[in-house]
Amino acid sequence: GVGIIISMIGSMLVKIKSNDAKEKQVMGALNVALIPVIVTFLFVNIFDTAGTLMGVAERANLQDENGNIEGLSKSLKADSISSVIGTAFGCPPVTSYVESAAGVSVGGRTGLTAVTIGLLFAVGMFFLPLARMLPGFAVDGALIYVAMLMMSSLKGLDWDDLTEFAPAVCTTIMMAFTFSIANGIACLLYTSPSPRD
Repeated sequence: GVGIIISMIGSMLVKIKSNDAKEKQVMGALNVALIPVIVTFLFVNIFDTAGTLMGVAERANLQDENGNIEGLSKSLKADSISSVIGTAFGCPPVTSYVESAAGVSVGGRTGLTAVTIGLLFAVGMFFLPLARMLPGFAVDGALIYVAMLMMSSLKGLDWDDLTEFAPAVCTTIMMAFTFSIANGIACLLYTSPSPRD
């Protein structure tokens, strides 16, 4: 079954990598005991991406009257492909970020906003020594602004229905205190009542 497929993939990768150290790394990564770790990372990435895309899509008014997000499958595919490619090159996670809400709030709807920001960051690398002179708390204002943008979606809650607003508030608090959208969504799963008929 699954073990045979993993060992076949591992043997193909080992043939590609001739160095002994790299062979050990590949075989160690394909160890069956690591499957729970890989699945855990998978779900954390899914929760982070889904939460971010939902928040940004609401901010950009990209939801229809039923709350469905247009182009969600394309966004999820782009995020997953960039995560895999980024990992293959040894980069930190390449994923959508909630800071995108700041770009969306000023009118960004296409990837042109992200490309522009990327180019500005590339130019900004030459000013890195100057930026290092700034204290770490200098960016707090921008983060608070993004938080306020994301909090504005709470206005759509039915504040008279405890079963709706209590899980949302718990989720929001958990996201803030754990610095993780995935932890917030996990809290939502625990605090939400069972679906109504």
